[in-house]
This record gives sequence, C-alpha cells and structure tokens, in this order.
Amino acid sequence: MRLTDPAALRALRESARAELAPREGPKALRVTVHMGTCGIAAGARDVMATLLALVGKAGAEVTVRQSGCAGLCDQEPMLTLTDAEGREFRYGRLDAAKVRAIVDGHVVGGNPVTTYLIQV
Repeated sequence: MRLTDPAALRALRESARAELAPREGPKALRVTVHMGTCGIAAGARDVMATLLALVGKAGAEVTVRQSGCAGLCDQEPMLTLTDAEGREFRYGRLDAAKVRAIVDGHVVGGNPVTTYLIQV
C-alpha cells in the first residue's frame, strides 16, 4: 500500500476509526478491563485485545475502557460490565474463551454469564 495514494489513506483512516470506535463515547453498555499491575501480570492485556476484537466483530454498542486495580488481585484478570441501568457485573479469572462467552452471552445476548461472575 502506497501512503501517498488518497484511496489508501482513506482506507487506513476508516480502519483506524473502526478500531477505536469501542473506546469512544457513551453507549448503553460499558466494559472496563482492570489493568493495574496485578491485572497486567495476570493477562489483562490479552483480555483487552480479545475483548476489542470480539466487540468489533459483533458490532456491539459498547464502550470499552481500562482502569487500574480493583482490589481483588486473586481474581485477575477482571472486567466490569455496567449496563444501561447502572448495574455492575464483575467477571474474574478471565481468559480468551471466557471473554468470548461474556461477549456472546452478556454483551450481545443480554444475559449475564453467572459462571464467571465474582461473588463479593
């Protein structure tokens, strides 16, 4: 791809916009990946990458954010899903397969995946 070609530059811009869309603006659902030191060490970067890829493919109306430590180091990597009513659902000990189940079941399907919820 030649970066001097206007069509190639437009395609690159649209690709970048699509990649950043889940991180912009308020939407009905908000997913926060906890990325404190303990979260990163436990695999939160992989959780974030998987989440962004799956949300993008699903075309879900969700804002994806990151935060620091949530204080439950033994449950890392974790994410918190906040729905339109403000209810929070905290998921823990995540990996790519669990994130996939959460996106399919809760983000897209609207049903919490109780198997991975943290009981506090």
